[in-house]
Amino acid sequence: MSDPENSLKPENAETASRLTDTRAAQRFMDIDWSCPWLAPLAERGERWRQAALDSYSAYLCTLNVDARTDPHVTGRGKPLSFIAQDELPAGASYEGHIAETGCVPTRYNLHDFFNGAIWFQYPRIKAALNARQAAEIDVLGIGPTRGAARDALTLFDENAILFACADASLAAALRAFDWHTLFVEQRAAWGVRCEARIFGHALLEKLIAPYKACTGHAWIVEVEPAYFSVTDTERRSILDHAVSERLKGETISSRYFTPLPVLGVPGWWSENEAVSFYDDPQVFRSGRRSREKPAPVPDREAATPPC
Repeated sequence: MSDPENSLKPENAETASRLTDTRAAQRFMDIDWSCPWLAPLAERGERWRQAALDSYSAYLCTLNVDARTDPHVTGRGKPLSFIAQDELPAGASYEGHIAETGCVPTRYNLHDFFNGAIWFQYPRIKAALNARQAAEIDVLGIGPTRGAARDALTLFDENAILFACADASLAAALRAFDWHTLFVEQRAAWGVRCEARIFGHALLEKLIAPYKACTGHAWIVEVEPAYFSVTDTERRSILDHAVSERLKGETISSRYFTPLPVLGVPGWWSENEAVSFYDDPQVFRSGRRSREKPAPVPDREAATPPC
């Protein structure tokens, strides 16, 4: 039986902290930048990973150096920076604090690692999401549930895939769950008339250990055919501008998303080169279930969110 008093001694607390840090460091080692969904993050991400393997403080320092050299703003125009999770004031809302101060509470884990990375990949979208979240909190406060609007905003932030498309028939196939058309018949269209880019940081975390049923929520973005002729940086900029403008003005609902099994994307998983890969009805379902709702996404609107 454990000794409650002994468990509270400073030396035991310090040991527990070291063990937690060791486990976190091991998770950072699991990142494989050769994965197609992670490759766009690799240059900055590898620097961050090396800092994280050094220490939590070195990791935060590296994030903030990047925030100064490549400046961005949060939802209410405050300069982006990163703070340790325990610096979030008691009772303060996560999104509200980011909007009001520019400081993003950041835990020593992969989830928040990828959240920080996306702030640099798509800064306008992240700021637009933060602005909408903060505005909802101003009106409704923080309660036991977020409400439909904040649920949808959180779903986007955590699990969205940006589906850039210059061919309406491909977008229609995605909406109709017509996987054979999208992934088999029109396979050559990928990279030429459509592509997928993962935005959701929770989805990126899941894909550290990919599994066939891993599914994101696609947000369809109409682009011009010329989009597919420009550089990766230019494509991200186009998406960042287009999606952020929509988020500023449109009502958002979880029904606006379409499920997209990530490992079905051509070129992202060697096993999908076989047509039979798509013959799994548990993953590549034939249609949207009536009244189907996305799985709930954990809320970060607490001073001490779950690890």
